[in-house]
Amino acid sequence: MTYLTSFGNFGRDSYAWVAKDKGFFREAGLDVDIKPGGGTGDNIAKIQAGAAMFTPLDLTGVLLARGNGGARDIVVVAGIQQRTMAALISLQGNGITTPKDLEGKTLADTPGSVVRNLFPTYAKLAGIDAKKVTWVNGAPANLIGLLAGGAVAGIGQFVVGEPTVESVAKGRQAVVLPYSDVMSDLYGNVLVTTAQIARDRPDLAKRFIAALIKGLVHSIDHPDEAGRILQKNVPASAAAPAAAECTLMRAFVRPEGAAGNVVGTIDSARVARSIELLQDAGAMPAGLTPDQLISAELTPKP
Repeated sequence: MTYLTSFGNFGRDSYAWVAKDKGFFREAGLDVDIKPGGGTGDNIAKIQAGAAMFTPLDLTGVLLARGNGGARDIVVVAGIQQRTMAALISLQGNGITTPKDLEGKTLADTPGSVVRNLFPTYAKLAGIDAKKVTWVNGAPANLIGLLAGGAVAGIGQFVVGEPTVESVAKGRQAVVLPYSDVMSDLYGNVLVTTAQIARDRPDLAKRFIAALIKGLVHSIDHPDEAGRILQKNVPASAAAPAAAECTLMRAFVRPEGAAGNVVGTIDSARVARSIELLQDAGAMPAGLTPDQLISAELTPKP
């Protein structure tokens, strides 16, 4: 089967390589081909077209897509990050220290990314005039280079991208503006597949989910090893920044409270609040409910 990473091959996605390298997929009877994803919109299109069977997507991006008439056959089968890691990242010296400073600046991201699609909602809640911010397109592999080279003042990224940005920027400190500062209920990445796979091949889905979550837990518990595994399988990736991303991601992966020992859970009540927030911000019309999107039979239980 083919699996798409969320966005390129960064440390935040190394857990899939860990699951493959450590034999977790093989032990589950699965032969998994891992390919770099291109962000929410591109990954949704490839899953729907049958080019891949599973991919992690930012849940907010999935909600926006479904709420506005797309992603009709996409279902959520596990949580990867319990809080959104969506963020804007700049560098010291670019004149950005607060959200308001984004006005008058040029930012880069892929057109279908959750950071870019969610920006109008973030801007409204953070007191930014979104019309005063200019967006340009950039491929996943080129975004950090655009920022480090001074072509743009900021880029769409995940919070955990900070170490990788700083490694490319060679000594310049990153400035991170997390979307979670103003949208605390939002989940980060969730694992998705098609409704047909969830319905017709639940055993395969459960085996894949369990093996991937095992790789996820191993990657945040052993970040240095995860970084080395990623670099071994993707030589263009650097081990140290990847390990740093895994370390930062640890706080986003484990649920709070009684569910803390079970990675991968999804709380429908929180998803409902996220839907309400997006509807109140005018980002999507009313009508979407969590049960239309979440496969309760497959998601890990606390």
